[in-house]
Amino acid sequence: MKKKTKSSIKTTIFVFFSLIIVVIAALGLVGNYFFDMALNPNAENKIIISEALDLTENKKSNRVKAISWITDKEQDVYITSDDNLKLHGYRIDNPGTNKWAIVLHGYGGNALKMCIEAEHIYNFDYNVIMPDMRGCGESEGNAIGMGWLDRLDVLKWIDYIIENDAKAEILLYGVSMGGAAVMMSTGENLPENVKCAIEDCGYSSVKEEFDIQVEEFFGLPSFPVITSADVVCFFRAGYTFEQASSVEQVKKSKTPTLFIHGSADEFVPFSMLDKVYNAAVCPKEKLVVDGAGHVGSSGTDSELYWSTVKKFISKYI
Repeated sequence: MKKKTKSSIKTTIFVFFSLIIVVIAALGLVGNYFFDMALNPNAENKIIISEALDLTENKKSNRVKAISWITDKEQDVYITSDDNLKLHGYRIDNPGTNKWAIVLHGYGGNALKMCIEAEHIYNFDYNVIMPDMRGCGESEGNAIGMGWLDRLDVLKWIDYIIENDAKAEILLYGVSMGGAAVMMSTGENLPENVKCAIEDCGYSSVKEEFDIQVEEFFGLPSFPVITSADVVCFFRAGYTFEQASSVEQVKKSKTPTLFIHGSADEFVPFSMLDKVYNAAVCPKEKLVVDGAGHVGSSGTDSELYWSTVKKFISKYI
């Protein structure tokens, strides 16, 4: 009888730990699948969640013209990241001015997606740097940084500008993931050359954004999908989704910031605007563009958008 009891206990323990191993293995597979799909730019089976861009036909036409404009003026420039990645960007010089702008693109994009915005800022009498964010365009990287890893790359681009122009006055500008990168950068110890920042439809945190997207696109709950992907991201990319928080970074910011969001944005929900705006302790302003979808504010009401941007940056540069 005792032998049977001991045997039964051993069997139960074996089954219990076997189930734990199976569950851990399953979560690992789920986490790695989501990581490759959403954050690994080199994965063969990647299905990067595309942004629901609000592009009017007029804006599409303007983008084609803007790409032609940049081709006549740009030069390729490179920096090396803290983790030894070769990062690429386009530099557009505007002779006779010490004003500079770093213009950052969104998720799934590259520097050339920002040609319209770069041209507008150039016409405000700025030199422009348009980086391919890590893992995008011509920049190296085994993981998309979602703004968090990119915040340190932005510091490197700032250093590049100052090395070339010690009197530089710098504007940080970004949309979506680039907007998050701007906010996350302002939470760092920036040199005095950085005078102000503009973020357009950036998310409050990577965790909140992925929670929304995994439910929206796949009808799946945050747990265990995002939870397991978060653990994988920590080991494969060196950061967690919770850690990558725009809200926490703007709480430390001293950089005057203009927060922009379209009221009809569903990809990065409009509600995230107040989360980052209310958390910010820096001098700040807010622009809401009625009816604009994701990355659609500048196309929905171009006059309001760019007049507000110009008025804001003129206060500080």
